[in-house]
Amino acid sequence: MRLCPVFALVLSLLMSALLMGGCSAQNYRERRDQAARSIIEQKQQQATGRTEPFTIERPADTLRRRLLLDQELPHSSPASLGTGDLSPIKHWPKDNYLSETSQPPDPSIARLDGQTLRLTLVDALQVAARNSREYQNRKEQIFLSALNLDLERKEFRATLTALLGGDASLNLGGQDEVAGVIGSADGGITQRFQSGLAITSRIAVDLVKLLTQDRSSSLGLSVDTTISMPLLRGAGRHIVAEPLTQAERTVVYDMLSFEQYKRSFSVGIARDYLAVLQQMDQLQNAEDSYRRVITSARRSRRLADAGRLPEIQVDQAIQEELRARERWITAQTSYARRLDAFKVTLGLPPDARIELDRSELERLAQTARPLLESAQAASATAPVQPAASRPGEIGPPTLPRTRPSMDEDVVLEPPGTEGAGPMELPEDRAILLALDKRPDLTIANGQVFDAQRRVVVAADALRMGLDLSARGSFGEGRSLGSAAQPDAQLRPEKGVYTIGALLSLPLDRTREASTYRSSLISLERATRALQELEDQVKLGVRNGLRTLQEARESVKTQAMALTVARRRVASTDLFLQAGRAEVRDLLESQDALVNAQNALTAAVVGYRIAELELQRDLGVLEVNHEGVWREYTPVENVP
Repeated sequence: MRLCPVFALVLSLLMSALLMGGCSAQNYRERRDQAARSIIEQKQQQATGRTEPFTIERPADTLRRRLLLDQELPHSSPASLGTGDLSPIKHWPKDNYLSETSQPPDPSIARLDGQTLRLTLVDALQVAARNSREYQNRKEQIFLSALNLDLERKEFRATLTALLGGDASLNLGGQDEVAGVIGSADGGITQRFQSGLAITSRIAVDLVKLLTQDRSSSLGLSVDTTISMPLLRGAGRHIVAEPLTQAERTVVYDMLSFEQYKRSFSVGIARDYLAVLQQMDQLQNAEDSYRRVITSARRSRRLADAGRLPEIQVDQAIQEELRARERWITAQTSYARRLDAFKVTLGLPPDARIELDRSELERLAQTARPLLESAQAASATAPVQPAASRPGEIGPPTLPRTRPSMDEDVVLEPPGTEGAGPMELPEDRAILLALDKRPDLTIANGQVFDAQRRVVVAADALRMGLDLSARGSFGEGRSLGSAAQPDAQLRPEKGVYTIGALLSLPLDRTREASTYRSSLISLERATRALQELEDQVKLGVRNGLRTLQEARESVKTQAMALTVARRRVASTDLFLQAGRAEVRDLLESQDALVNAQNALTAAVVGYRIAELELQRDLGVLEVNHEGVWREYTPVENVP
């Protein structure tokens, strides 16, 4: 009898069991991480046509941790610094999960300048991608979906089992004392196929030894194999592998959702960043206004002392000075609040010392200059001479030198396309682009298909069931009662074989019928959801184009309004010095100038945000793993 292959198989199963049992928590985590990363890379390629680095592991030295430590900011516990600073609790697995990480330190730490973090817009996008809690939650959801998919795939992998057993027996009930031991080893393999075929094979080895009487022993060997295959209900790959298919698609959906989220996330960060700069600009305007009002109040005092100005107007100037101071303080408070809120959005402590790059507003002014120039070119032949009272301020063009006659009819000119930006696409083209590029529409279409598959599965459960099974068994086991028998042999010709069929009649299918009806309703809902989303996409694109056009016209209008306000301040100041105007007139003109400056900055920022939001709604704004976007360039604008 050749037992070597049998013992080799049993030994292999036992060794595998021992090795698996000896794995540490760290080993299991690394294996799960590797499986999830492999799936994520595969699904990235499938969902987006590209792969990029993906990890949910955060570096031990994060930017938040460095800010708390370097800037000596208060924090409640080590957990505020990160998991790497936690002390392992009792019975904690002996691995390096808390103390070490394979991720390098956050590169944003290098931007700490004199313990003050200075961020450009691109820096802010990268910091947010590494530190935002919501961003991390989204990534972890993808990771969990990948782990779930791996579990579903495991259902169709070969599964090994191994058991060891031993018993000692003493029987004092008979005439003679009977004592003995039984040792057993049981190994098996189970393989399930997506066709529905399932094969289970088991081999058992028993060693029986009497410790009394003749001290005889015997070896038992047995092999048991079972094959099953559904023929009607539950048959077919589309039924058996449905949980796996859905798990595969869920990971793709999560990847597409994350792509759309990254676009909305980056546009939101840009909006908040520019809003902080806008608030900073308003603070500077309030400060400049406060200085001008103080100067005007002092001049009024001198004129009143010289008898050239009534005292009441001096009081008016002092009152305006107080109001200007109040506006200045309010602007300071508003700026500080908005900056703190932005820090929290980035995932950083609100009390951290952070400065934003004001030059972003200057670059934005340069970007908006063609819009300002088009406003001048559309209404006058005089050259554009933008004026700015300080670096970074968005200045207006000069007003046209000619005016229409009072007798001319008033003609309202609708907004045209002159000076339109590259994203002001024709409406039909923009809608087609959104329908083709929006990931959430891809998901909605896929979910309709998913609902259809669920209907098929539910309908299959209503069918009559017919299962075919086959079983073969040969060999013999051993116990204490058969210890005196000769060793068993594996002789297939002496085995027992069985083939059978199980028929299940559809006598009661109440639960299955309810499930089938619900699946039809779910299909209707999925279809309506797709229709609603498609309508919302179209509505969003149309509104986005209108908002972009409105913002462009607002830039032109506010640019002209600022020119009027500056000219009014200059002329009123001259009239006041000549005694032909009152201080109140100058104060009102200066207030109008501040409002015009703020309005122009808001209009330029609004146009830029409208461009980014339209690209987000069209689904053409690409955001990489660092949180940095690449904007869409229409085909006709590509050089």
